[in-house]
Amino acid sequence: MTIRKILVVDDSKTELYHLSDLLGRRGYAVRTAENGDEAFRRLGEDLPDLILMDVVMPGQNGFQLTRLITRDPRFSSVPVIMCTSKNQQTDKVWAQRQGARDYVVKPVDVEELVAKIRAFD
Repeated sequence: MTIRKILVVDDSKTELYHLSDLLGRRGYAVRTAENGDEAFRRLGEDLPDLILMDVVMPGQNGFQLTRLITRDPRFSSVPVIMCTSKNQQTDKVWAQRQGARDYVVKPVDVEELVAKIRAFD
Protein backbone atom coordinates (compact mmCIF):
# COMPACT_ATOMS: atom_id res chain seq x y z
CA MET A 1 0.00 0.00 0.00
CA THR A 2 1.36 3.39 -0.96
CA ILE A 3 0.87 6.07 1.67
CA ARG A 4 -0.75 9.14 0.12
CA LYS A 5 -3.43 10.31 2.56
CA ILE A 6 -2.51 11.06 6.16
CA LEU A 7 -4.81 12.03 9.02
CA VAL A 8 -2.99 14.14 11.63
CA VAL A 9 -4.68 14.16 15.05
CA ASP A 10 -3.44 16.78 17.53
CA ASP A 11 -5.15 19.30 19.81
CA SER A 12 -2.51 21.97 19.03
CA LYS A 13 -3.35 24.13 16.01
CA THR A 14 0.33 25.05 15.77
CA GLU A 15 1.37 21.40 15.63
CA LEU A 16 -1.37 20.61 13.10
CA TYR A 17 -0.16 23.44 10.87
CA HIS A 18 3.50 22.45 11.22
CA LEU A 19 2.93 18.75 10.47
CA SER A 20 0.46 19.48 7.65
CA ASP A 21 2.93 21.86 6.05
CA LEU A 22 5.95 19.56 6.22
CA LEU A 23 3.98 16.54 5.00
CA GLY A 24 2.18 18.52 2.31
CA ARG A 25 5.50 19.74 0.93
CA ARG A 26 6.52 16.12 0.57
CA GLY A 27 3.46 15.30 -1.52
CA TYR A 28 1.09 13.85 1.06
CA ALA A 29 -2.59 14.79 1.18
CA VAL A 30 -3.19 15.78 4.80
CA ARG A 31 -6.42 16.06 6.75
CA THR A 32 -6.48 17.13 10.37
CA ALA A 33 -8.53 16.57 13.50
CA GLU A 34 -8.23 18.38 16.83
CA ASN A 35 -9.70 15.67 19.06
CA GLY A 36 -10.79 12.06 19.16
CA ASP A 37 -14.39 12.64 18.14
CA GLU A 38 -13.39 14.70 15.11
CA ALA A 39 -10.75 12.12 14.15
CA PHE A 40 -13.28 9.29 14.28
CA ARG A 41 -15.69 11.30 12.09
CA ARG A 42 -12.89 11.96 9.57
CA LEU A 43 -12.15 8.22 9.41
CA GLY A 44 -15.76 7.57 8.44
CA GLU A 45 -15.70 10.28 5.74
CA ASP A 46 -12.49 9.36 3.96
CA LEU A 47 -10.25 6.51 5.08
CA PRO A 48 -6.62 7.68 5.30
CA ASP A 49 -3.62 5.52 4.45
CA LEU A 50 -1.95 6.39 7.78
CA ILE A 51 -2.75 8.21 11.03
CA LEU A 52 -0.30 10.42 12.92
CA MET A 53 -1.66 10.51 16.48
CA ASP A 54 -0.88 12.78 19.42
CA VAL A 55 -1.30 11.29 22.88
CA VAL A 56 -2.25 14.17 25.18
CA MET A 57 -5.61 15.59 24.07
CA PRO A 58 -8.76 16.67 25.89
CA GLY A 59 -11.48 14.03 26.12
CA GLN A 60 -10.33 10.81 24.55
CA ASN A 61 -6.52 10.62 24.56
CA GLY A 62 -4.44 9.22 21.72
CA PHE A 63 -3.87 5.87 23.42
CA GLN A 64 -7.62 5.37 23.83
CA LEU A 65 -8.37 6.47 20.27
CA THR A 66 -5.62 4.25 18.85
CA ARG A 67 -7.07 1.26 20.70
CA LEU A 68 -10.55 2.07 19.36
CA ILE A 69 -9.30 2.46 15.77
CA THR A 70 -7.03 -0.58 15.65
CA ARG A 71 -9.71 -2.86 17.10
CA ASP A 72 -12.42 -1.68 14.69
CA PRO A 73 -12.51 -3.92 11.58
CA ARG A 74 -13.38 -0.90 9.39
CA PHE A 75 -10.15 0.89 10.32
CA SER A 76 -7.76 -1.77 11.64
CA SER A 77 -5.74 -1.87 8.40
CA VAL A 78 -4.74 1.80 8.81
CA PRO A 79 -1.35 2.07 10.54
CA VAL A 80 -1.09 4.51 13.45
CA ILE A 81 2.14 6.32 14.29
CA MET A 82 2.09 8.01 17.68
CA CYS A 83 3.54 11.52 17.50
CA THR A 84 3.95 12.90 21.00
CA SER A 85 6.18 14.69 23.46
CA LYS A 86 5.90 11.67 25.80
CA ASN A 87 9.30 10.06 25.42
CA GLN A 88 9.42 7.39 28.12
CA GLN A 89 9.95 3.75 27.14
CA THR A 90 6.77 2.84 29.03
CA ASP A 91 4.79 5.22 26.78
CA LYS A 92 6.20 3.54 23.67
CA VAL A 93 5.37 0.08 25.00
CA TRP A 94 1.86 1.18 25.97
CA ALA A 95 1.35 2.69 22.49
CA GLN A 96 2.30 -0.64 20.91
CA ARG A 97 -0.10 -2.48 23.18
CA GLN A 98 -2.88 -0.15 22.01
CA GLY A 99 -2.09 -1.02 18.39
CA ALA A 100 0.29 1.75 17.30
CA ARG A 101 2.73 0.56 14.66
CA ASP A 102 5.43 3.16 15.35
CA TYR A 103 6.32 6.10 17.62
CA VAL A 104 7.87 9.52 17.00
CA VAL A 105 8.84 12.01 19.71
CA LYS A 106 8.23 15.76 19.34
CA PRO A 107 9.85 17.96 18.26
CA VAL A 108 9.62 15.87 15.11
CA ASP A 109 12.72 15.15 13.08
CA VAL A 110 11.30 15.49 9.56
CA GLU A 111 13.57 12.92 7.94
CA GLU A 112 12.88 10.37 10.69
CA LEU A 113 9.12 10.87 10.35
CA VAL A 114 9.17 10.58 6.56
CA ALA A 115 11.32 7.45 6.79
CA LYS A 116 8.82 5.89 9.22
CA ILE A 117 5.92 6.78 6.91
CA ARG A 118 7.72 5.38 3.86
CA ALA A 119 8.34 2.13 5.72
CA PHE A 120 4.61 1.42 5.27
CA ASP A 121 4.78 1.84 1.45
